[in-house]
Amino acid sequence: MPFVEFIAGWISGAIGLAVGHPMDTIKVRLQTQSIYKGIFHCVMQTYRHEGFHGFLKGMSFPVLSVAVSNSVVFGSYSNALNYLTQSQHKERNPDKKASLWSIYIAGCFSGLMQVLITAPIDLVKVRLQSQHTSHLERDGAKYRGPMHCVAVIFKEDGVRGLFRGMWALTLRDVPCFGLYFLPYELTCRMLTEKGKQPSMHVILVAGGIAGVVTWACATPMDVVKARLQMSGAGGRLYKGTLHCITASLQEEGIWVFFKGLLLNSLRAFPVNAVTFLSYEMLIRAMTASSTGCAQD
Repeated sequence: MPFVEFIAGWISGAIGLAVGHPMDTIKVRLQTQSIYKGIFHCVMQTYRHEGFHGFLKGMSFPVLSVAVSNSVVFGSYSNALNYLTQSQHKERNPDKKASLWSIYIAGCFSGLMQVLITAPIDLVKVRLQSQHTSHLERDGAKYRGPMHCVAVIFKEDGVRGLFRGMWALTLRDVPCFGLYFLPYELTCRMLTEKGKQPSMHVILVAGGIAGVVTWACATPMDVVKARLQMSGAGGRLYKGTLHCITASLQEEGIWVFFKGLLLNSLRAFPVNAVTFLSYEMLIRAMTASSTGCAQD
């Protein structure tokens, strides 16, 4: 089944998003708004003014679209790794492990492939997450929902506006998706006996570690990306990626680039543990089903 990885990536992406979205909302608000004193204060203020629904803002749009993005990531990674491995060996040996360099390159490729899909989706998600009740009551809702948000952005800035922050997103995702798959593969190899498949517990641990490592590296550019996406929409106005970096550094110091790091790390472990476990279990199930049908 040539599209097994894409299907498994789709479903696992939706599951991972559902697990991590509430914490992602808090992370975005901390990165883009200076009214919060910390994680706990942001959580309490969000719940006090908006209830539990406030943590789920922006989720309806990406719950399917991020699944598409995840499908592209895992599908592109798997196919790129297969290509790189086959190019190194004329005859593919299923027992031979891919080199770490091949894993990193395939991961970078998957990050590049999903940027065009992720950019507009992530922009809408961030805009909706940053729109909170106090602003709505005072000024009226600028965005009434995902599609209205897209329409407003398109009307104000054209097609180009939907890709605001794309370069920062590219600088975040291309190298970090290379790192995403490396710790996962390394942990699975270290904790699994030769010739055997990783157990569910190993996959959970490896996926969680991969998520934490990746977000630890991605957070600085994630801050820049979020600020650029809010530029001109109630946030500080930036001329571009470099201006956002230099202005943020001058105004708030080096620590501004680590806003949301703790929350990213706390969120990354369960989200990516569940994502990788869902993906691996789906791959095994669909592969076994395909093999069984072929044998029948």
